[in-house]
Amino acid sequence: MAKESVKVEQRLYLITPPVLEPAVFAEDLKKALGAGDVACLQLRLKDGEQTASDNALRRATEALLPICHEYDVALLINDRPDLAIKFGADGVHVGQEDASYEEARRILGPDRIVGVTCHDSRHLAMEAAEAGADYVAFGAFFATDTKQPKTRAEPDLIAWWADLMEVPCVAIGGITVENCPVLIEAGADFLAVSAGVWRHPEGPAEAVKAFNRAIAKHGRR
Repeated sequence: MAKESVKVEQRLYLITPPVLEPAVFAEDLKKALGAGDVACLQLRLKDGEQTASDNALRRATEALLPICHEYDVALLINDRPDLAIKFGADGVHVGQEDASYEEARRILGPDRIVGVTCHDSRHLAMEAAEAGADYVAFGAFFATDTKQPKTRAEPDLIAWWADLMEVPCVAIGGITVENCPVLIEAGADFLAVSAGVWRHPEGPAEAVKAFNRAIAKHGRR
């Protein structure tokens, strides 16, 4: 899958729950991806700050990658470019404490996606973009139970980036159907959502539909 598949205006970017049983989660994923437009799925399996074992990531990738490709959705693995290339994923998302962008690109080559966490830092984002990152991720924008955020970001950071830079940006952190319009209006290219979809009271399919309605209503198309 070409990395250009995620480079369109304002789309939904899903992140897995931190703990999952692949066969069970696969059914939720099918429902979510069948309900509306999704750009990619980030496989992020963590117990606190501890990444899941290589075997757990392998099992999850084997179960979820065919589903993602059936719906033309890119699968990215969090933190681990070595496993992304080994397991045939479409790319990797790296944080500031993980493999560097340069190392991830060296491992994955030019055709797979490498996205970079930039917290609330314009400087880190500009460095990543200049190095060649396929997207930069800002956050957290709202309170979240999925992970302990290191920084809080404001929507004006998204607006600044969208007005000046061509590299896509991802908004992440506590995003729900109710609070997402301000980020869409600011110009976020992607809304990265975990609990806002998987824990939605009406289920993941209804959540995906609702996010896509919000993007259509508030987006910069």
